[in-house]
Amino acid sequence: MNTRKGFTLIELLVVLTIIGSLLTIVAPRFFQQMDKGREAVLRQNLYALRSSIDKYYGDKGAYPAELRTLVTAHYLREIPVDPFTSSNQTWQLTRSADTDNPGIADIHSGATGAALDGTRLADW
Repeated sequence: MNTRKGFTLIELLVVLTIIGSLLTIVAPRFFQQMDKGREAVLRQNLYALRSSIDKYYGDKGAYPAELRTLVTAHYLREIPVDPFTSSNQTWQLTRSADTDNPGIADIHSGATGAALDGTRLADW
């Protein structure tokens, strides 16, 4: 009685087919959750930056000349990273329209592309 233990090629192919089918269902949801996470981080970073600009303006009566000013004045520990560009150098700065009070009045993401709801990331 010579019985070998193991799997046949057909059994292995069936298991691989089932795993592949499950991955096609799970993978898109995984990547969508990753994008939702990056959007949440971007919203939080924009809130922190805008809040720091507002606090700086409230305390000093002027807008900061550059983002680094918020760090040196201890309104931020460091300039946050844009999660879509993976850099803290790509923020799009909106300068004040008031010529008597120049400086950074607002900030937007430097990312190109759209969020999951269809809005442009650069418009946030």
